Amino acid sequence: MWSSEGSRHLPPVATKRTGVPAALALLAVLVACSPALDWREVRPDGSEAVVLMPCKPASHARRVELAGSEFTWTLHACQAMGMTWGFGFAALDDPARVDDVLRELQRSALSHIGASDGDPMPLQVDGATPGARAARLSVQGRLPDGRAVQQQVAFFVRGTRVYQASVVGTVVLAEEAQTFFDSLSLR
Repeated sequence: MWSSEGSRHLPPVATKRTGVPAALALLAVLVACSPALDWREVRPDGSEAVVLMPCKPASHARRVELAGSEFTWTLHACQAMGMTWGFGFAALDDPARVDDVLRELQRSALSHIGASDGDPMPLQVDGATPGARAARLSVQGRLPDGRAVQQQVAFFVRGTRVYQASVVGTVVLAEEAQTFFDSLSLR
């Protein structure tokens, strides 16, 4: 039966039997459907990149020396669901140094968790310069305190800009990591 206000009234017996369990079931569905990650499009200044990040990243820039080149490395990173999500980049002055810097970025990312190699994964970054050093790896390692850690990390280039995107945690959730890496593009 419909009231003049347009709301449906249930008989008192049905309300008593289903009211609380139905409300709890609805609450459980709403909680289960609420996003655990707050995906947002990030366009780091000076990067020519677009990436979806699952949390609001903080930005840090510092001068580094790697593979005989000194440059400013800019990192956008945040933590969500027990994982650290990062996107870093640098513009190099010398095009001849790009491959060396990319190789050292890979070595450094692996050595930070005590790994020497990783399992290759598919990587497609729209707008990236094709090259032998572009890669995405799945890596197992250990933190300095001995805890096991997983990492998925990608390295790619556009002209003289080098990029690294990574997800690190005790467990890296495959679907969420795939969303992150699939979103990478250069414009």
